[in-house]
Amino acid sequence: MKNRFKAFLLILMLISVMGICSAQKVQFNISPAQLKPGEKGVLKATIIIQDSDKKQSYDPAEGENGYLTLKVIGSYPQLNFQPTIYPEPDKKTDGIWEYYGKFTLKKPFLVKADTKPGKLSIKVELQYGLCHKSSGFCDPPQTVEGTVQLEILPASTIATTENIQIRENNNEKTMDTLSTSVSTTTNEETPSVPAKKEENGNILIYMLLAILGGIVLNFTPCVLPILPIRAMSMINQAQKDITKLMMHTLLYTLGVLLSFGAIAAVFVIARASGVNLTYGFLSQSVTYNLIMMSILFLFGLSLLNVWEMTLPGMNAAAKATSKGGYIGSFFNGVFAFLMGFSCMGPFMGPALEVAFRLSSPMLVLFFLLIGFGFALPFIVISLFPKALKALPKPGEWMNIFKEAMGFVLLWLTWKYVSNVWSLTKSGAFLINTLLFIFWMGVAAWLYGRFVRPQYKKWVQYLLSFVAIAIIIWSASYYLKWEPEMQVNKQEQVQVQGMQPAEQEGWYVFTPELLYKLQEEGKPVYVEIGAAWCTNCKTNEKKVLNQEDIIAEFEKRGVIRLKGDFTREDAVLKDFMLQYGSIGVPFNMLFIPGKEPIKMPELFSKSDLKKALEQIPVKEKQ
Repeated sequence: MKNRFKAFLLILMLISVMGICSAQKVQFNISPAQLKPGEKGVLKATIIIQDSDKKQSYDPAEGENGYLTLKVIGSYPQLNFQPTIYPEPDKKTDGIWEYYGKFTLKKPFLVKADTKPGKLSIKVELQYGLCHKSSGFCDPPQTVEGTVQLEILPASTIATTENIQIRENNNEKTMDTLSTSVSTTTNEETPSVPAKKEENGNILIYMLLAILGGIVLNFTPCVLPILPIRAMSMINQAQKDITKLMMHTLLYTLGVLLSFGAIAAVFVIARASGVNLTYGFLSQSVTYNLIMMSILFLFGLSLLNVWEMTLPGMNAAAKATSKGGYIGSFFNGVFAFLMGFSCMGPFMGPALEVAFRLSSPMLVLFFLLIGFGFALPFIVISLFPKALKALPKPGEWMNIFKEAMGFVLLWLTWKYVSNVWSLTKSGAFLINTLLFIFWMGVAAWLYGRFVRPQYKKWVQYLLSFVAIAIIIWSASYYLKWEPEMQVNKQEQVQVQGMQPAEQEGWYVFTPELLYKLQEEGKPVYVEIGAAWCTNCKTNEKKVLNQEDIIAEFEKRGVIRLKGDFTREDAVLKDFMLQYGSIGVPFNMLFIPGKEPIKMPELFSKSDLKKALEQIPVKEKQ
């Protein structure tokens, strides 16, 4: 009976967390709901932007081929649908329309004269994509489907009529205006039809991924080595009192959730202040990479037994836990968060990138769900203590495994060292970074060798101070980044003309060089990417660096320019914004006398070849 109650409690916790996420953002309806042959109606899609920090953009030049479209799915020969009417925007910026809060797309239609009476179920599809007003980051495009009901009345039936006048402006196809006059007879619209739970489905997917990410976080090199130790500690508690075990677990979970909630609040406040803290843009910061490099290096040395990680207060917390002190379990949760958070970037970077595009409440919820998933294994163990029997017994294997994870962390350290090189391109700074790592190792060894119980207190305090002093001194001495250490390639291009990029066949991009080549009537392909951009590398590997694509470029005389956005560059950012992009990858083909062709975020060789076919083959001389 108790086990059933525990299982029910666990399921109830999951359902309660999942229920918070449901939201309705799109409504479909048709007006009027009843029509006779020869009469006109309007299909409507209302978008409700619940996050005040988000907006919907629309480019009138794209018409119904952009990312804001209302379409009818299937064939309805009884109805004659007209182009979608877009409402007046709340704001216009460089020809781009922006909508805030709530707005409605309308698609007028006519019931053909020979239509037979009956009911029609019309399937509709709305595609949209919201962007953050402050950071400029855009959510992935969303597609929402729904169904509306229309009843066709016999021609003789007396029904409410609605006169719909449609004015078409031939100069601006998307600036149609719909004016509706309704007779005094009561006429009720079809109630709003909720979108097909596609939006809810996306939110649920984010939520489940967050919980799964939290569970997986237990098995990263930062956390896994201490996982068996915490589990065995719970075994000892379970042998004494199951009720106390539950309370310890709940307080451990509370420590985890509050920690994840606090870091989420930091991101929300930073975003509201206009500071960009997404994982991709943090990766552009030399300081961020140096901090993560240092943390992972020290954690790795700790797992290799060079020094023992004993943060202030952790010994007291451990003693309090062993004596039944609940405060110890709470701080164990905080400590577990600190360990897990160190591995969130390397192992959960793509997931965090999606999370940062969510609304502020959803971002907080996303991090809380990661925390819930992180604590979930221990919640399960506390509900079902017999599950502990499945764990292997402690032994020498735990030490071997812990040390192996230490080498994994050292490998991750090298990842951040390589990021520093990509950001600086300075051999001198790279050598300084490696010297800083060396002195960090010396400091960790001093601390681990002499800060032990067998030494006197004053020796421990002195060597602790010396270890910290060495780290501070080496950081201030070796990690002074001086801009003159890096060659300014942009200036070289302006002085020398076309400067070859690192990749053969490409040249370093500047807007001035692009405009110069356009004036000369040359076709130009521009790619702007970053060392941390996975999609950029995918496009390069599968498309741009393929021999047949390179041959196409050369055959048609296309000049290839490459921009490096590894470190945020105001010039590149403004250029991309000019063409409606807020980040990388950015790929665009400029053909003399034609509109530029913008490639999607991920594209295939056939997509690029189709664009290149618009350029005549260069004649051999």
